[in-house]
This record gives sequence, structure tokens and C-alpha cells, in this order.
Amino acid sequence: MAVFITGASSGIGQALAKHYAAQGHVLGLVARRADRLEALATELSATVHTYAVDVRDRSALHAAAHDFMSKVGRVDIVIANAGVSAGTLTECAEDFEVFKDIFDINVIAMVATFEPFVPLMASQGQGVLVGIASVAGVRGLPGASAYSASKSAVATYCESLRLELKPKGIDVVTIAPGYVKSEMTAKNPYGMPFLLAADEFARRAARSIAAKRRYVVIPWQMAIVARLMKLLPAWLYDRLAMNAPRKPRRS
Repeated sequence: MAVFITGASSGIGQALAKHYAAQGHVLGLVARRADRLEALATELSATVHTYAVDVRDRSALHAAAHDFMSKVGRVDIVIANAGVSAGTLTECAEDFEVFKDIFDINVIAMVATFEPFVPLMASQGQGVLVGIASVAGVRGLPGASAYSASKSAVATYCESLRLELKPKGIDVVTIAPGYVKSEMTAKNPYGMPFLLAADEFARRAARSIAAKRRYVVIPWQMAIVARLMKLLPAWLYDRLAMNAPRKPRRS
């Protein structure tokens, strides 16, 4: 198989790259940090094509996608994993650019990642597009309005895309991680229940992708939490969540 992954130089993306490389698949790996990307590529016992690209640069991202397709000839899985997180407050004018950055990377770049692969997958009559959402997108979290909203948007976008592309033979899988050990979660100044190692997350995610599950929360314990969060009436959710610990803002 041929697998294309964004945000591949650390965290979930790196763990997924290692998992698929161990299965002997051909990889296309995208990340902004060229040094980390090349270091990862040297560790992997698989054919790897690397692209040092900022996913906000749509033209460069498309160029990477087209280069990978031309070299490999087909693409089976595309994982739009690149994402950022930070605490944000609407009352702070300086956070506007942080809001924009989070949406550009978490949502708009996902669209740009998928775009160039759709025609090829349609001609193949098969392929899987994978969007990485988050349990944080199930309900709005205080102090994380940009992140929660962006991940909610990811889930809704992927649902729409699934309905659009299924007739073409293309499956869309939405994966909503709970807490996974990474550089991103290491900054959280609070306890993280059901914290999962990145390599274990990658194994579970790969199983869900292979099964073409429409929407999955990993780990399963957080799926229960997510269901309960959805069921809570607004007044009760507000009372329980208003004083929840908050993500740190960018300094």
C-alpha cells in the first residue's frame, strides 16, 4: 500500500509512519521541520518520500502530493494529521492570530491535503481519506475555543465528505483521539485520563482505518466520556465544565 501522512515528524503522525513502515508500505511523509523528517526517514525500513512543507502552503502541499502520486502510481490511504493546539481567549485581541493559525492548520490544510488525491482515488475506485479530529471537538471547552471549534469542524467536514465520496468508492474515516502522549499533550498542565502511548494509538487507529470505520474515538474509554458529554443538557454541561482546567495560551 501507499500511505501519505501530514504532520509526520512527531506525535501521532510519527507513530503512524512507524506503524505503516513496519508493515512494509510505501510512505509519503509531510512535515514542516525538515531535520526531524529526515531523521525519521532514516529510521524506517520502508520506501519513504519526504516533503518539508508547511501545510498552510496549499501550492507546496499539492506539489508534494502530485510528486508522491507520480512516483508511486497509486495511493491507498491519506491521513490528514497535521494539527496544533493552544489556549485562546476571545477577549484577548492578540489571540486572533492564534485562532486563525489553528483553523488554517487543523481545518483548511485538511481540505488542501485531500484535494489532490480525490481524482486518483476516484479513478482507482477505492481509497481512504482519514481526518484526525479530537474528543475536544465534542463540546466546547473553556479556554480552548479555537481548538474545540476546529476539531468540531473537522468531524463535520469529514462527515460531509464521506457522503460526497462514497459513490466514487472513496471511504472517509474520522478518528477522534483522547489524550495521546506527544509534544502537544506534554504542555497540558492538568491530569489526562486514559492517556495512551502514541505507538498504541497508531496500532488502534490503523485497525480502524483498515476496517473503514466512519467515526471512532480512541481509546474506547474516551468514547464513553464523549457519549456522555453529548447527552448532557446545556445547563448541566455548563455547570460541570465552566471551571475545567484550561490549555495554556501561547506566550
